[in-house]
Amino acid sequence: MKEFTVNLANRPGMLASLTETLAKAGVAIEALAAFGLDDEGYVRVIVDNAEATRQALRGAGLSSTERKVLTTTLSHRPTSLSEMTRSLAESGVNIEAMYLLNSCADGLEFAVAVDEPDVARAYLQP
Repeated sequence: MKEFTVNLANRPGMLASLTETLAKAGVAIEALAAFGLDDEGYVRVIVDNAEATRQALRGAGLSSTERKVLTTTLSHRPTSLSEMTRSLAESGVNIEAMYLLNSCADGLEFAVAVDEPDVARAYLQP
Protein backbone atom coordinates (compact mmCIF):
# COMPACT_ATOMS: atom_id res chain seq x y z
CA MET A 1 0.00 0.00 0.00
CA LYS A 2 1.08 3.58 -0.62
CA GLU A 3 0.49 6.64 1.54
CA PHE A 4 0.48 10.08 -0.04
CA THR A 5 0.89 13.22 2.06
CA VAL A 6 -0.58 16.34 0.50
CA ASN A 7 -0.26 19.84 1.95
CA LEU A 8 -3.18 22.12 1.26
CA ALA A 9 -4.37 25.51 2.43
CA ASN A 10 -6.49 25.16 5.58
CA ARG A 11 -9.72 26.62 4.23
CA PRO A 12 -13.20 25.41 3.24
CA GLY A 13 -13.37 23.24 0.14
CA MET A 14 -9.73 22.16 -0.07
CA LEU A 15 -10.33 18.62 1.16
CA ALA A 16 -13.41 18.40 -1.07
CA SER A 17 -11.31 19.42 -4.08
CA LEU A 18 -8.66 16.83 -3.27
CA THR A 19 -11.13 13.98 -2.86
CA GLU A 20 -12.98 15.02 -6.03
CA THR A 21 -9.69 14.99 -7.93
CA LEU A 22 -8.99 11.45 -6.75
CA ALA A 23 -12.54 10.30 -7.45
CA LYS A 24 -12.42 11.65 -11.02
CA ALA A 25 -9.21 9.64 -11.53
CA GLY A 26 -10.98 6.48 -10.33
CA VAL A 27 -8.87 6.26 -7.18
CA ALA A 28 -10.45 4.54 -4.18
CA ILE A 29 -9.39 5.89 -0.80
CA GLU A 30 -8.53 3.11 1.64
CA ALA A 31 -7.76 5.39 4.61
CA LEU A 32 -7.50 9.11 5.21
CA ALA A 33 -6.31 11.38 8.00
CA ALA A 34 -6.60 15.15 7.68
CA PHE A 35 -5.93 18.01 10.03
CA GLY A 36 -5.31 21.71 9.93
CA LEU A 37 -2.73 23.73 11.77
CA ASP A 38 -3.08 27.49 11.39
CA ASP A 39 -3.12 28.19 7.63
CA GLU A 40 -1.81 24.76 6.58
CA GLY A 41 -3.85 21.64 5.95
CA TYR A 42 -2.26 18.19 5.95
CA VAL A 43 -3.85 15.17 4.34
CA ARG A 44 -2.45 11.65 4.52
CA VAL A 45 -4.26 9.26 2.25
CA ILE A 46 -3.82 5.58 1.48
CA VAL A 47 -5.12 4.65 -1.96
CA ASP A 48 -5.74 1.61 -4.12
CA ASN A 49 -3.86 2.92 -7.17
CA ALA A 50 -0.61 4.79 -6.60
CA GLU A 51 0.10 5.59 -10.25
CA ALA A 52 -3.37 7.05 -10.87
CA THR A 53 -2.99 9.08 -7.67
CA ARG A 54 0.40 10.44 -8.76
CA GLN A 55 -1.01 11.49 -12.12
CA ALA A 56 -4.15 13.02 -10.62
CA LEU A 57 -2.22 15.05 -8.05
CA ARG A 58 0.31 16.19 -10.64
CA GLY A 59 -2.51 17.14 -13.02
CA ALA A 60 -4.18 19.19 -10.29
CA GLY A 61 -0.91 20.99 -9.54
CA LEU A 62 -0.66 19.45 -6.07
CA SER A 63 2.65 18.40 -4.63
CA SER A 64 2.86 15.32 -2.48
CA THR A 65 5.24 12.90 -0.88
CA GLU A 66 4.67 9.19 -0.82
CA ARG A 67 5.85 6.15 1.06
CA LYS A 68 5.05 2.51 1.43
CA VAL A 69 2.93 1.42 4.37
CA LEU A 70 2.77 -2.02 5.93
CA THR A 71 -0.35 -3.76 7.16
CA THR A 72 -0.95 -5.90 10.19
CA THR A 73 -3.95 -7.48 11.87
CA LEU A 74 -4.12 -7.51 15.64
CA SER A 75 -6.46 -9.38 17.93
CA HIS A 76 -9.08 -7.56 19.95
CA ARG A 77 -7.08 -8.14 23.14
CA PRO A 78 -6.58 -4.94 25.17
CA THR A 79 -2.79 -5.34 25.02
CA SER A 80 -2.31 -6.19 21.33
CA LEU A 81 -1.72 -2.63 20.12
CA SER A 82 0.58 -1.73 23.01
CA GLU A 83 2.60 -4.91 22.47
CA MET A 84 3.02 -4.21 18.77
CA THR A 85 4.00 -0.57 19.24
CA ARG A 86 6.43 -1.45 22.05
CA SER A 87 8.11 -4.15 19.93
CA LEU A 88 8.64 -1.65 17.12
CA ALA A 89 10.00 0.94 19.56
CA GLU A 90 12.42 -1.53 21.12
CA SER A 91 13.67 -2.51 17.65
CA GLY A 92 14.44 1.16 16.93
CA VAL A 93 11.59 1.62 14.44
CA ASN A 94 9.74 4.93 14.51
CA ILE A 95 6.02 4.86 13.68
CA GLU A 96 5.35 7.88 11.49
CA ALA A 97 1.65 7.25 10.87
CA MET A 98 -0.93 4.60 11.70
CA TYR A 99 -4.42 4.03 10.38
CA LEU A 100 -7.17 1.69 11.45
CA LEU A 101 -8.31 0.16 8.16
CA ASN A 102 -10.87 -2.34 9.38
CA SER A 103 -12.41 -3.60 12.58
CA CYS A 104 -14.24 -6.92 12.51
CA ALA A 105 -14.66 -10.08 14.53
CA ASP A 106 -11.32 -11.38 13.19
CA GLY A 107 -9.39 -8.41 14.57
CA LEU A 108 -8.18 -4.91 13.89
CA GLU A 109 -6.40 -4.27 10.60
CA PHE A 110 -3.90 -1.41 10.68
CA ALA A 111 -1.76 0.30 8.08
CA VAL A 112 1.53 1.44 9.56
CA ALA A 113 4.04 3.87 8.04
CA VAL A 114 7.49 3.50 9.58
CA ASP A 115 11.00 4.78 9.02
CA GLU A 116 12.48 1.27 8.79
CA PRO A 117 10.01 -0.96 6.87
CA ASP A 118 12.46 -3.85 6.44
CA VAL A 119 13.07 -4.05 10.19
CA ALA A 120 9.40 -3.53 11.05
CA ARG A 121 8.16 -6.44 8.91
CA ALA A 122 9.55 -8.92 11.41
CA TYR A 123 7.41 -7.41 14.16
CA LEU A 124 4.15 -7.10 12.26
CA GLN A 125 1.73 -9.94 11.69
CA PRO A 126 0.63 -10.34 8.06
